[in-house]
Formats: sequence, structure tokens, C-alpha cells
Amino acid sequence: MKTYSQKPREVEATWYLIDAEGKTLGRLATTIANLLRGKDRPEYTPHVNMGSFVIVINADKIVVTGKKLTDKYYRHHTGFAGGLKSISLKDMMEKHPTRALMKAVKGMLPHNSLGADQLKKLKIYAGSEHPHQAQQPVEYKELEVIK
Repeated sequence: MKTYSQKPREVEATWYLIDAEGKTLGRLATTIANLLRGKDRPEYTPHVNMGSFVIVINADKIVVTGKKLTDKYYRHHTGFAGGLKSISLKDMMEKHPTRALMKAVKGMLPHNSLGADQLKKLKIYAGSEHPHQAQQPVEYKELEVIK
């Protein structure tokens, strides 16, 4: 018996809608990264971009635990001398509420061209409106644990 490998032309992408209101940043980012990679499918193939499109609404209402709002900093360097720039999570959520989630998901995807293609399938919006009604997104609900 041969091992089945999914081909890129055989992939059928679905659109998921996720409401981020009240969700924890890291746990939501993990769920989104798994959907973008296609790990929720039984025919998952690591080297093929077979993930779904993900629409996230209410990204400005994401919660974080502990003192992360004041203690977590995002840093980057401009390339010039003395060009280290940093911004706290609190300031980032006020100025650009979608960037914190985008950076969290980007860090969980492969750091190559495959990861860049998968990240293009992520659409994040701060409010509750999105322009993707024509794609008929399915509201994503995580599987509930049976007690």
C-alpha cells in the first residue's frame, strides 16, 4: 500500500469565520495557524499549501492574561545605527489592533515561502464587519470536549 500525498490542484479551500471577542491571543493564534496549515484535515500534507481561508473579526477585543499588556514588547531594527524600535502590546492594540494577532500567527507558521503563502489566506478585521460575504464563510466553532 502506498502513502497518499495530496497534490496542490486537488485542494479545495473552505472559508472560516472566527469571532475573536473574549478569546485569548495565543490560543486563538494556535487555532488559526492549524487551520491555515491544513492540520484539521485527514489528508494533511506538510509541503502543500492546503489550508483554509480564515476571517477573524473583532480582533480589537482579544484578551491577554497576566501582565502581558504592559510587559510584552515587540521590537524591530530599522537597519540604521541606534534604530532599535519597540512598542508595548497595549500600545500596539490601541494603534494597530490587528497586528498583534498577525504577528502571533506568523510566528507559528513555517518561515519560508510556504508560510508566506499560508499567511496570505488570513484576513483580520478590528470590527465586526468584513467584505467576504460572497465567499460564504462558515462560522468556526472548536470541538467541545465531551465530559
